[in-house]
Amino acid sequence: MPPSSLAPAAAPVASPALIVLTLALLLGIQPVTTDLYLPALPALTAGFGAPVAHAQLTLTALLLAFGLSQLLLGPLSDRYGRRPVLLCGLAAYVVAAVGGALAPSMEWLIGWRTLQGAAMGAAVMAARAIVRDLYLPAEGARVMSRALTGLGVIACLCAPLGGLLSDLANWRVALLAPALFGAGTLALVALRFEESLARRNPEALAPRTLLRTWAMVLRHPTFLAFCALTTASYAVLFTFLAASSFVFIQVLGLTKTQYGLVMLWNSLAYIAGTFVCRYWLPRHGVRGSIARGAVLTLSGGTLMGGLALAGVQSVAAIVGPLTLVMLGHGVHQPCGQSGAVGPFPQAAGAASALNGFVMMLAAFGIGGWLGTHLDGTVRPLAYGMWFWSVCIALIGWTLVQKYGEARGE
Repeated sequence: MPPSSLAPAAAPVASPALIVLTLALLLGIQPVTTDLYLPALPALTAGFGAPVAHAQLTLTALLLAFGLSQLLLGPLSDRYGRRPVLLCGLAAYVVAAVGGALAPSMEWLIGWRTLQGAAMGAAVMAARAIVRDLYLPAEGARVMSRALTGLGVIACLCAPLGGLLSDLANWRVALLAPALFGAGTLALVALRFEESLARRNPEALAPRTLLRTWAMVLRHPTFLAFCALTTASYAVLFTFLAASSFVFIQVLGLTKTQYGLVMLWNSLAYIAGTFVCRYWLPRHGVRGSIARGAVLTLSGGTLMGGLALAGVQSVAAIVGPLTLVMLGHGVHQPCGQSGAVGPFPQAAGAASALNGFVMMLAAFGIGGWLGTHLDGTVRPLAYGMWFWSVCIALIGWTLVQKYGEARGE
């Protein structure tokens, strides 16, 4: 482990409660942007008279832009600080959300959603980097778990609210709601957030420095192990998010409001997983917690895939196993996200950006595959989640155990 990876984190610049609230809102902008409009996705697809593959692009293009933008925004935040990047990114997010709600065609909607994804990258990337600015890796996992509990609460509200807005008003109102969330988060950052980066790197954007930093991060076995974990963990979630509205509404016959309740249960299971994570961390450490979470994930994914393979097609056959998967997700994400940036106190923005980019690249590929393989059954969703649950277990039981840092556990 390089000497820099042992450097102490900066002292927190605000109260712990304010830090966790800020992180929860910054991380929560992702489910607000994705989950809230999912109940309206079939309706907006029909409204524009567009094929399902184009509708999937409103999600996958957003996530590809989200991943790509972080490659620039991460080094920018290492050079100029987290606060200015957050202020500019959140302002652009609000503008893009309003533009998407007013889009006259599917092509315009895809364009605005792409800009929205790029702006969203500033919030999520900075949140991960802030955790490393202020905390050492083991404590960072606990703080990230608390923040992701807040994200879970936000996600609980998103799908039911999206379904309600879509039922009572229309899909454009569901697309406008994220603008209000973004504006509120922008106000909090502008009024209460103090810069967390103690020492800026004036060379962070120099091409040679940037390439050297990326190479250092990508060669670090701890980063690779935790990046693989977070990518597989997000992939299992994204498979569900990208396919669930079509499966539950069009295949299984739920109303948009009922689908919102399924998403609510999904978020509650995830919140429970973050509490399990905080219970396990002081007892089993990061690696032990991840290994135990992988048991939950693999059990749920295998049960879901096995039921689909047997021809069982029902809400319970998806939601029951999904509960186990989401419990595991609540363990893997806080441990994985804090672990990926842990070795890089002087380049947390770049490490966070690369981790986010890989996650979103995987999501883009999954979305493209689902757009052409949804076949009117539950099988694409179930088999996809089964596949990624196996990947999570293999990574959690091998790479993380071998290369995950034990320091601070």
